[in-house]
Amino acid sequence: MRRYGSVRDAVTGPELISLVEASGLRGRGGAAFPTGVKLRAVATQRQRPVVVVNGVEAEPASGKDRALLRATPQLVLDGALLAAGAVGAREVIVGVGRRGIQEREVLAAAIDARQRKRIDGRVSLRVVVAPDAFVGGEETALIQFLNGGPAKPMFTPPRPFERGVGGAPTLVQNVETLAHLALIARFGAPWFRELGTRAEPGSTLLTFSGAVARPGIHEMALGTPLRELLADAGGATEPVSAYLVGGYFGRWFTDAAARDLLLHEEHVAAHGGGLGARVIVALPASTCAVAEVARVARYLADESAGQCGPCVHGLRAIADALARIAIGEADERQRLARWLIEVGGRGACRHPDGATRFAASSVEVFADEIEQHLRYGRCAAPDQGVLPIPPRGRGRR
Repeated sequence: MRRYGSVRDAVTGPELISLVEASGLRGRGGAAFPTGVKLRAVATQRQRPVVVVNGVEAEPASGKDRALLRATPQLVLDGALLAAGAVGAREVIVGVGRRGIQEREVLAAAIDARQRKRIDGRVSLRVVVAPDAFVGGEETALIQFLNGGPAKPMFTPPRPFERGVGGAPTLVQNVETLAHLALIARFGAPWFRELGTRAEPGSTLLTFSGAVARPGIHEMALGTPLRELLADAGGATEPVSAYLVGGYFGRWFTDAAARDLLLHEEHVAAHGGGLGARVIVALPASTCAVAEVARVARYLADESAGQCGPCVHGLRAIADALARIAIGEADERQRLARWLIEVGGRGACRHPDGATRFAASSVEVFADEIEQHLRYGRCAAPDQGVLPIPPRGRGRR
């Protein structure tokens, strides 16, 4: 409140929806869907809705949402309560992954402080611990878990805005999206549009890791060239073979192509990718790119929700092929190319699409490395684990 002013002085109620629409705010959780459209869709339903804050952040290479919950939990909660007021909800649920122990403690203290000050009126606010499975961060998976089922994506329709938690219309928004909403409610749409591009205004948080001097969470205006983000991170610490943009559902770009990439959805999409979870990894040339890719492909195959044959069997076959290529055992490129086409677009959720996008861009960008593996066998460069894989354990689903 000292930094941003009281939430009581912010734009509230139905007027906030028009303000968010004018701001051009898009979701920061991966899909980049217009936030105002989501708000209005929920607000026009007849039944009283529920608001769900998605802070699961199941993307292994991402840390922006957890950092935001630790650093500014009240801003996120402001956004959630303002969104609830705009759509007429009286219940707000914050979903956090099981690994987020510190985040849960910070949120508990933040909610307690709000209750003591009695600033949220009749809206109830609670934190729910959700599984850390990769697909568990998908909005319908989170809703199914909140309804007592497994944290797996649901076949749709109906969409969450029609029927979600407890059968009520449900607004699901990412942690960062709601923090932006809280600021827009205070400072207005023109203020928000001072940064970013006309089509994609504002700033965004990015998790930058790998061969950079200052890895971590960086805030940049949308539309910033990746080379400026690299400079903000202190530059590369060693030669970089490629950049992964968008996380494990994203795609690879060569060092030369990545530096001129503009960090907004429209430009990245024009080059075959997307910002996704706002993850960027600078892969050092000293690590074995093929082994790194094969390890992530295996992880994505293991993280299948197990609901669709093309996903279950296709992703496993793709992971097996990449593993054989990594050790120089067999030239699987022809079959791999066919499987990537056959599996993409075949699932009930976006998991096979994202996994095949990652694998297809790996085959394209690391074609020379793959050729070397097939010709000479396993390379001397180690798999340094630059691309993180969470440990498998009980209770993840």
